[in-house]
Amino acid sequence: MLFWKSVFCGALLGAAIAGSAGASAQTAAGSNEARTAARVEALRNNPAALRALLVSMPKGGDLHMHLSGAVYAETFLQNAAADNLCVDPVKGVLLPNQGLTKSLPPKPVCVEGSQPAASAFTNQTLYDHLVDSFSMRAFVPSAGVSGHDQFFATFPRFGGIAKSHQGEWVDEVATRAAAQNEQYLELMTSPDFNGAIRLAIQQHWDGNPAKMREALLAGGLRDNIAVDRAELDAMDATRNAREHCGTPEAKPACKVQVRYLYQILRSGPPERVFAQTLLGYEVASVDPRVVGINFVQPEDTYLSMSQYDNHMIMLQYLHTIYPKVHLSLHAGELGPGMVPPEGLRFHIHDAVEKAGAERIGHGVDIMYEDGADALLKDMAAKHVMVEINLTSNDVILGVTGTRHPLHSYLAAGVPFALSTDDEGVSRIDLTNEYVRAVVDQGLTYAQLKSSARASLEHAFLAGNSLWQAPDKFTTMRRECSTSKGNAPAGACEDFLKTSDKARQQWELEKRFRDFEAGTKKETR
Repeated sequence: MLFWKSVFCGALLGAAIAGSAGASAQTAAGSNEARTAARVEALRNNPAALRALLVSMPKGGDLHMHLSGAVYAETFLQNAAADNLCVDPVKGVLLPNQGLTKSLPPKPVCVEGSQPAASAFTNQTLYDHLVDSFSMRAFVPSAGVSGHDQFFATFPRFGGIAKSHQGEWVDEVATRAAAQNEQYLELMTSPDFNGAIRLAIQQHWDGNPAKMREALLAGGLRDNIAVDRAELDAMDATRNAREHCGTPEAKPACKVQVRYLYQILRSGPPERVFAQTLLGYEVASVDPRVVGINFVQPEDTYLSMSQYDNHMIMLQYLHTIYPKVHLSLHAGELGPGMVPPEGLRFHIHDAVEKAGAERIGHGVDIMYEDGADALLKDMAAKHVMVEINLTSNDVILGVTGTRHPLHSYLAAGVPFALSTDDEGVSRIDLTNEYVRAVVDQGLTYAQLKSSARASLEHAFLAGNSLWQAPDKFTTMRRECSTSKGNAPAGACEDFLKTSDKARQQWELEKRFRDFEAGTKKETR
């Protein structure tokens, strides 16, 4: 009896700490939800069995996922062979071919010392080497080569693959998401920005974003918008065709809603960063599939660090011009020793207070920031969510267990959502992060539900929330507060038609009921 009492009380306490106790924390001990919570507690020290339970748990969305980093190396090898690329078998890097043979089918002509990428399919040693080179699989840190180095080195190694495969990649991640009971993905990707860069190299950043914006627009930057939208059209068309969406043979992945974040490469000269950022805001202003902006690339590079203030100036200004475009920022993806101590003191603060970021990606160095407690309090008050990437923070930064700031965020009432970051490179999926949250961070089932709910509450989807108050998952808004069961009625049905976000939230609650009812059956 003591065990069951402690499990239930622990779930209540966990939900309270998360700031989203909700109706779930008030449920009687014999309910489906409490029974599911008890099963999670019982499996806390059995990760394999816990995964078997959590793989079908509704997870809402993954808000922090880089499209190219989400693809598994095996897919890239198939793509490389289809593109007739070559590979350096020592460095494990894809290379362009020097031409094609006249044979049928044509084969790539490779420079001396390299060979066709397709040869990996008849050479298991090479195949394994390339999978390891394109990911964190089998990686062991050595002198001068850290997990951080390996992680970011993977991207240029497979970077020669044609963008025409992006639709296949979206299909892959959506299919994986559907298999784990996910509903929504915000995929970070960088559509073509060559036109913006050509204009940027004619400019000089002098700290005046208004003047540079005027010059770039006068030079024809908006011509790049059509190029980007066509790229997204092709991606979506390929994905829909592969999944047979809109036909009787539609695959489950069709039900996964996908939106895009325009990712900006920040480790470059400021005039180029500004031009790409301006293009991202322009595209997001006219294409509803692009729901926001994010800055990417390692935060500890020279340009990322030295130009951080300029990046905040850019974003602060552009928000005044494009106030409806959402912003999530990688900030605080740093650890002691990576940069001088002063480099850990302000990135999250400035992302929130200057740039106006609505979500923070990673936020690992929060407790090293000046006025950390005040910053946490402000994030909670402003409902700035933190995207938690446990495996990524481990393999890149070496931050795990009690060194991770997740519980600092929880204690302060900052909303959070678990996410994958680069599930292909890390060789994981979102279920892995849910299991890790329980086993390594001690989260309860109530806190996992809070993560799933927060992922949709803070998604950059159009429309109002289903919930009456932000991040308070206790009472639905008036129109839906009396609706029972899975089918909305009357005013609630009318409201859901007006809000993409609320429809996803309603669906999540339905999936929770189904999942917890299924858990009840399994325990009999």
